[in-house]
Amino acid sequence: MLQGPHGPFFAQLARALTAAGMAVTRVGFNRGDEMFWPDRARYIPFRGRPEDWPSTVARLIETRGITDLVLYGDTRPVHAQAVAAARARGVQVHVFEEGYLRPYWISYERGGANGHSALMQMDLPTILAAARALPETDPTPASAAATGPGADPPAPAVWGDMRQHVFWGALYHFLVMVANRPYRNFRPHRDIPVSAEFRLYLRRLALMPAHALERRLAERRIRAEGLRFHLVLLQLEHDASFRSHSPFASMRDFIALCIAGFAEGAPRDHHLVFKAHPLEDDRAALPRAIRAEAARHGLSARVHFVRGGKLAEMLDRTESVVTVNSTAGQQALWRGLALRIFGRAVYDKPGLVSQQPLPAFFAAPARPQIAACRAYRRFLLASSQVRGGFYSRAGRRAAIARLVPMMLAAEDPYDGVLTPHPRRESA
Repeated sequence: MLQGPHGPFFAQLARALTAAGMAVTRVGFNRGDEMFWPDRARYIPFRGRPEDWPSTVARLIETRGITDLVLYGDTRPVHAQAVAAARARGVQVHVFEEGYLRPYWISYERGGANGHSALMQMDLPTILAAARALPETDPTPASAAATGPGADPPAPAVWGDMRQHVFWGALYHFLVMVANRPYRNFRPHRDIPVSAEFRLYLRRLALMPAHALERRLAERRIRAEGLRFHLVLLQLEHDASFRSHSPFASMRDFIALCIAGFAEGAPRDHHLVFKAHPLEDDRAALPRAIRAEAARHGLSARVHFVRGGKLAEMLDRTESVVTVNSTAGQQALWRGLALRIFGRAVYDKPGLVSQQPLPAFFAAPARPQIAACRAYRRFLLASSQVRGGFYSRAGRRAAIARLVPMMLAAEDPYDGVLTPHPRRESA
């Protein structure tokens, strides 16, 4: 195991794998990694220079007889280099990520995630053929009321771990900030210092009540005025899916594109609502960028910003959805909403995502094929999506119970569902 989600998820998963007969070792790169791994006998600290890591991980694989590499995300440099070394030596790569049907599932894949996922090489007809043999309903609690197309129930409304997510992130960066002397060569994979990262997490925790009030007031205004609006789902500018799998250098570039397209094509009585990611910490000053760009186009009265919060209510009222490649795009598809994206995403399939130029999309958004959306969702739930979470106790318990047999299975999660429909390269 290399770096995992902030908190005890990897340590608890390792205990479950050990109980199943596996020998699990962790390589840590900083004090945060070390403190969340209680088994010191199975811990290897990497304290070398970043340029020493590729040769180090290759040597570890060979000398310790490593058969499987486990990591969270595959794009940070230490992980990308380890994946390359593993593939060259026939080592199985297990990748965890936030769920494609987030926030109530996590993703488990082999080989890669997001833009590196095996889903990127599967065309929609192949997926739909496999989905026909699957049950028509989602494996979610029967108490959840159906609000989407057809009979599929939504995710459980009370299952979430945002506070725990922020707490574990703050604690992790605090440990790296104050106790990292033994790992003096450590370089974070993000662009800002660890001390700044910690302050942003702490600020986010402190401002949660104020941000919640601000969000409720903005949502109330939109609801009270009965606005017809298009929803833009913003992402974290430092997130791997945005940095590695999108054409934009910054979220500001994406904001400028959206407002320009809206100004050119949207009906005059329509509005544009930008919704921040729930973990947005203002490091990119997005509200200011939105206000400035809206004013430049004379749209200040028709462009709005909403902080985080639950997405479902806004999706139930929006005309369409635009994003770079957010996993939340899946929620739009499940509701049958027109969706336009600009980055590499596992759901970027003809028939699901609109291919219209942005002004034409805002003028008359093309909706997806509802039956295909539902079938694609069933395929994901039957393969790579694991109900649970990384950060809350209940979420970890639910996820790990299913993950251990999935990780030990001979079949890739997708191959188990695709059989007898083999993967086919997308045209």
